[in-house]
Amino acid sequence: MRIGEAAHLSGLEPSAIRFYEEHGIIPISARTGAGYRDYEIDDVELLRFVRRLRGLELPLDDVREIVALRTRGEAPCAMVRTAIAREAVAIDRRIEDLLQLRDELSRLRTAADKITDDWPTSCVCHILEPVTVN
Repeated sequence: MRIGEAAHLSGLEPSAIRFYEEHGIIPISARTGAGYRDYEIDDVELLRFVRRLRGLELPLDDVREIVALRTRGEAPCAMVRTAIAREAVAIDRRIEDLLQLRDELSRLRTAADKITDDWPTSCVCHILEPVTVN
C-alpha cells in the first residue's frame, strides 16, 4: 500500500511517516518500481506503535531505541517502563514550574491592578520594572 493508505490506517500524517523514516525511527520503506513507498500491514502496525509512543510525549531517541528493540524481536517493556517513568518525573517538574509561574503572574496582576496613572514616565513598564519613588 502507498503512504497515504498507511497514514490513514496508522493514524499518522504522511509527513510524519516520512519524518520517522528520515530520522531512523522506522526502517526505510520498500519502493515500488515507480519509486513509491510500499507498506505492508506489519509496517502499519509499527507505525501505530510509534504513534502510541509519541502520544506519550516520549523523546525521539527513546522512541528510536524502543522501535529498534521491537524490530529485532526483543520485548521493549523495560525500556518503555524506564522512559515513561522519566517522562512522568519531567512532567512533575514542568507542573511545579508552571505553578510557580502562575503564582508570579497572579502577583504581577494584583500589583498591576493597584497601579494609578501617576507613575513616573522614566519607567518603561512599571509592572515589570521596579520603580524608585523619591
